[in-house]
Amino acid sequence: MRVYRVVQFGLGPIGQEIARLAATRRSYALVGAIDIDPAKVGKDVGEVIGLPEPLGIPVRSDAEAVLAETKPDCVLHTTGSSFRQVFPQLELIVRNQANIVSTCEELAFPAAQHPDLAAQLDALARQYGVTVLGTGVNPGFVMDTLPLVFSAVAQQVTAVRVERIQNASTRRQPLQAKIGSGKTVEEFQALVKAGTVRHVGLRESVALLAAGLGWQLDGYDETIEPVLADHRIQTAYFTVEPGQVCGVDQIGRGYVDGKERITLHLKMYLDADPAYDRILLEGPMPLELVIPGGLQGDRATTAIALNAVPRVVAHAPGLVTMVDLPIITAQS
Repeated sequence: MRVYRVVQFGLGPIGQEIARLAATRRSYALVGAIDIDPAKVGKDVGEVIGLPEPLGIPVRSDAEAVLAETKPDCVLHTTGSSFRQVFPQLELIVRNQANIVSTCEELAFPAAQHPDLAAQLDALARQYGVTVLGTGVNPGFVMDTLPLVFSAVAQQVTAVRVERIQNASTRRQPLQAKIGSGKTVEEFQALVKAGTVRHVGLRESVALLAAGLGWQLDGYDETIEPVLADHRIQTAYFTVEPGQVCGVDQIGRGYVDGKERITLHLKMYLDADPAYDRILLEGPMPLELVIPGGLQGDRATTAIALNAVPRVVAHAPGLVTMVDLPIITAQS
């Protein structure tokens, strides 16, 4: 059995969970940990991620030194949502000849918003002989890859409609903050305008779906509205009073030949009930798939990121998306 040497780059909530998962799986050896948080730097990563025993691996802020010393097969990158902002980190990893699996949402299909930068990263990855993938549960799976896999049993698909209702009360603090928990409607609207309250990735999912189905998009639009609490909500991180914002109602629409062929509807809010994921493939014989309760976003993201490592390491060099890889499966 091959053991993949991995470095965790970014130790926020998702990075910590991926590192914990890697530390408990036989197929992986966690060999390094990178973060710039002074409260974490210098500590044993086992302590930072909540393991009962130290791992003998200190958290370090010097990414280049960690990569040069550990020479990992793959870097698990979990530092930000913006492709442009994390590009220097990705470039550094590639130049150190390590493959990358990143949870950066815009990296799921970076050509959707940053075609020139995506081409630059692809050329760099090919030059250094490594593979770069952006994935996660959303974008990366439930609203794009899963509908594409499901479409294999459709004789014809004329439209894709995905509805994802997520109970954000079970999610991490940064996500609860990102959906505007506890804000007034006016504060929510101001934050939406500033780009700080929203789910990142609907545009990338629409582009990934279109690419996988061989459709040429000629338009895209997106709307974001607040979900208001109708009762007092208490989570581990926020108290939300009735009338305050408890989440987002966001829709991404992709147009082909002037028609709305892709509709992705995401409602992510505190105490959402019922929660579910629903995929409808329209056509002569419509197909519907429903996941009661929906996929738990944090658990699913950490799983797919780690499970993707063998496929990424084995793939030809370059910047890839989920439609380029063989089916990812759970690893031991």
